[in-house]
Amino acid sequence: MKNTTEQFIATNKANLEAFTSLTSQAFAGVEKLVELNLATSKTALADSLSQAKDVLGAKDAQELVALQSDLLKPLADKSAAYAEQIKTILTDSSAEFKKAVEAKTTEAQKAFSDAVENLTKNAPAGTESAVAAFKSALTAGQNAIESAQAQAQKALETAQSNFTAATAQTVNAAKKASKKA
Repeated sequence: MKNTTEQFIATNKANLEAFTSLTSQAFAGVEKLVELNLATSKTALADSLSQAKDVLGAKDAQELVALQSDLLKPLADKSAAYAEQIKTILTDSSAEFKKAVEAKTTEAQKAFSDAVENLTKNAPAGTESAVAAFKSALTAGQNAIESAQAQAQKALETAQSNFTAATAQTVNAAKKASKKA
């Protein structure tokens, strides 16, 4: 019985370490998004100031119209690059997170199964049917977890597909708008 207790303690420690690692990965993804947004904001501010100086320096209406049309052309490319960087950060972060969760889930399931197996070996005589029912419930629980993981993966793939489609639509709309200007 002491061995089982030690196994549970070791499993809990491993799970805490895994949680710490996953939290660090999540924060790393958020940090990348914050850095991207700060860099994008700085660039947008610098571009805006430069464009304002150019507009204020326009000598006639024709030059002003030309400057305005030139302002929209790089917007589509910058928007597409920004969206692609966000997609890359999200995809990389979710892939790392998914890999770590799957590894820890498999590890935890094995440790729990080993502990249950150890308990069932030491079960008193006459409890075979209760042990069988417990094992059956454990198997059903593991199947439910695997099903939930599959559904979560499908949801993630759908979200990524929707994000890609939305990005493409935004880029196309920005390109059409810059052509009209």
